[in-house]
Amino acid sequence: MPLPSPRAAAAPISCGSPSRSLSCVRVLVIGSGAREHALALALRRDPGVTAVMVAPGNAGTAAIAEQFPVDAAAADDVVALAKAQKADLVVIGPEVPLVLGVADAVRAAGIPCFGPSADAARIEGSKAFAKDVMAAAGVRTAHSEVVDSPAQIDEALDRFGPTWVVKDDGLAAGKGVVVTTDRDAARDHAAEIIENGHPVLLESFLDGPEVSLFCLVDGETVVPLLPAQDHKRVGDGDTGPNTGGMGAYTPLPWLPDGSVERIVRDVVEPVAAELVRRGCGFSGLLYAGLAMGADGPAVVEFNCRFGDPETQAVLALLESPLGTVLDAVATGTLDTLPPLQWRDGAAVTVVLAAEYYPSTPRTGDVIAGADGDNVLHAGTKRGPNGELLSAGGRVLSVVGVGDDLAAARADAYATLGGIKLPGGHYRRDIGLAAVEGRITL
Repeated sequence: MPLPSPRAAAAPISCGSPSRSLSCVRVLVIGSGAREHALALALRRDPGVTAVMVAPGNAGTAAIAEQFPVDAAAADDVVALAKAQKADLVVIGPEVPLVLGVADAVRAAGIPCFGPSADAARIEGSKAFAKDVMAAAGVRTAHSEVVDSPAQIDEALDRFGPTWVVKDDGLAAGKGVVVTTDRDAARDHAAEIIENGHPVLLESFLDGPEVSLFCLVDGETVVPLLPAQDHKRVGDGDTGPNTGGMGAYTPLPWLPDGSVERIVRDVVEPVAAELVRRGCGFSGLLYAGLAMGADGPAVVEFNCRFGDPETQAVLALLESPLGTVLDAVATGTLDTLPPLQWRDGAAVTVVLAAEYYPSTPRTGDVIAGADGDNVLHAGTKRGPNGELLSAGGRVLSVVGVGDDLAAARADAYATLGGIKLPGGHYRRDIGLAAVEGRITL
C-alpha cells in the first residue's frame, strides 16, 4: 500500500469565488516522474497553494501530496479528476499528454492549465514541424532531411557525416537519437525507426557544449529560467547510448555573460512569435536544447515541457513561488509577473538507474536509504509490505545544493552513497567537466 499522505485525509478545499487568487489554490500535477516530484515539492513551498495533488504519481509523491490513479494521456479522465477535486490549476508534466491534447481538454472545461495546446506541442512532437518553424523564424539549427523509405537511407546518409545524427521524428523519451561516426550504426538506427513506422530525421552535427534553457512562454512573452546542462549518455565521459538523461547541473559557470539574453532574443522569442503567427501560440514551458558554437547558439531540439532531469536542479534554486509563476502563464498574465528570484549557489541532479537501463531495466528490487526531500522518485512503487521497490529505468533523482558547483556535487554524491539498489548505476561525473574548467566555447 502507498504511504499515507499527509494531505490525503483533508476534505477538498474550494476557493468559493470566481476570482483568481493564489491565497487559495488547489493544484493538480499530471505525471509520474522525478520532474513531477520536483514540481510538487516546489508547489508545496508556495504559501498561496493550499493543496497539491499528483496523478498518477509514484511512491515519493504519495508521501507529500494527495495522489490519484489516472491515465495521464486520457483527456476525459484528467478533466473528470480535475473537476472532482476542484482543481484551480492543472500542471501537465510529460510530453505525451500535451501532444495528445490533454491541455486543450482541460482548458475547454474552464480550468486553467499550464501546458501548450496540441498544435503548439508539435514543436516537440514533430521534429520536421520544429524545423519548419525555425526556418520561418530565421533561427539557427542543423541542416536536416526527412527520410521515410528504407530505399532512401543510403543516398541520404551520403549527404551527411562523418558524424551522423539520426533521430526519430516522433516522441522517443529522449532515447530516439543516435550520434555516431559509424555509418553502419547510423544506417541500422534509421532502418529501425522506419520499420517502427516513423520517419527519420537526419541532421548535420552541431559542435560545441550543449545548453538547456527553460523559458516560460505566454504567446510572445518569454521569461527564461536558469540555464542547465544535461548529460544524455549512460556512462562517464559521455560514453554509451543515449538515455532520457542521467544528470544535470545549474547554473553554467562557463557560459558567458549575456548568453541567456542572446538565446531568448535570437531563438526563443522568434519561435514564440512564429507560433503565434501560425495561430498556435505557445502557453507553458518551452525548452530549448542548444549547441553553443563559435557562431552562437544553434538549436538541437525543442521540447514542449519541463525537461527531466534539469527541472530537479533548476527548481532547487527557485525562490519565487512556483504556483504564482505557473498560474501567471496559465491565465495569460505572464507579462505582469515580477522578476524571478533565485538562491545563490548551484544545484546538481544525479540519476540512479536500474540495472540494464537504457535497455529493458530490471524492476522489483528493494531500495534502501532513499529518504529526504533531496531524493526525488521516478520509477518507484510500494510493495505489499510497504517496502520501496524499483519500477522503471530511471529510478531516483538525487539533488545536491551548495555554494558552488563543487559543493553541490559533493552534496548529491554523499546522499547517493547511502542509497542501495541492487544493480543500480549512476554517472560519477555529472558537472565534473565544468568544475575542472574543461568546457569552453
